[in-house]
Amino acid sequence: MQQLKPWLGAARLRTLPLSVAGILAGTALAHASGYRDTLLFILTLATTLSYQITSNFANDYGDGVKGTDNEERIGPARALQSGALSRQALKRGIWVMIFLSGLLTLLTLLRAFGWGQLGYLLLFGALGALAIWASVRYTVGAGAYGYKGLGDLFVFLFFGLLSVQGSQFLYTRDLLPEAWWPAIAIGAFSAAVLNLNNLRDCESDARSGKRTLVVHLGYPGGRRYHWILCLVGLGSICAYVAQHSQPARAAWVLLPLLGIVLHLVSFARARGPEALDPELKKVALSTFALGLMLYIANDYFL
Repeated sequence: MQQLKPWLGAARLRTLPLSVAGILAGTALAHASGYRDTLLFILTLATTLSYQITSNFANDYGDGVKGTDNEERIGPARALQSGALSRQALKRGIWVMIFLSGLLTLLTLLRAFGWGQLGYLLLFGALGALAIWASVRYTVGAGAYGYKGLGDLFVFLFFGLLSVQGSQFLYTRDLLPEAWWPAIAIGAFSAAVLNLNNLRDCESDARSGKRTLVVHLGYPGGRRYHWILCLVGLGSICAYVAQHSQPARAAWVLLPLLGIVLHLVSFARARGPEALDPELKKVALSTFALGLMLYIANDYFL
């Protein structure tokens, strides 16, 4: 158990619910269109979780090697920073997760398309490879995109648009117009989680050379950007409900947004980066709850 503890810490278990929000939403939309496949759902969840754990290991390694994770950080200590895991051990862990992610991606796509639909298999195989690359290159390497202010864009694309539309496409073989609103909302809220993290760490990131979007915008600009992300997310889900064939029943999916509203109240009152760490959990769990409510609502209420 003692040997497992540092790996669980490096896996950052509290980040995992957010990573599956888009899968839950995409599967819900596929269910609403009459498509169901329990094994495909399980494989898709497992694949997404493997991507996130790969990213967390790589983030711990990349920021640790670059010295970004140091005693100035406000958040929890990281595995490499604290000495709980060595560079060599963490690097091996990353390679194991890359292999597992690739294997799960292949199994998922074979379940969805089989060998007979080679075009889809190659397209989504390329997207899976890109997702694994993005998981690692966020902080690892000289050209890490997270150090160039591009992390928000990748999170919006992978956690939102690709997660929701991509997962439902595995079932339907179609891009559903109604899926764009939840995809935009989950992408915006996921980017808001990253932005909170970057707001919290803005001073130490700037000193260590990590040029996140918040460092480019400045702390006041990062706060304004956060309001935009949350309002875009709230507006997108409201648009989804308004355009639904049964808007009164679809309004169930608005319930998790109370967490976002309460977060914004706390965010408006927060003074200084150190007050923002508790807010990450609020937005992440609210986004997960949104995906879960979409999944439940489409099965039982809509």
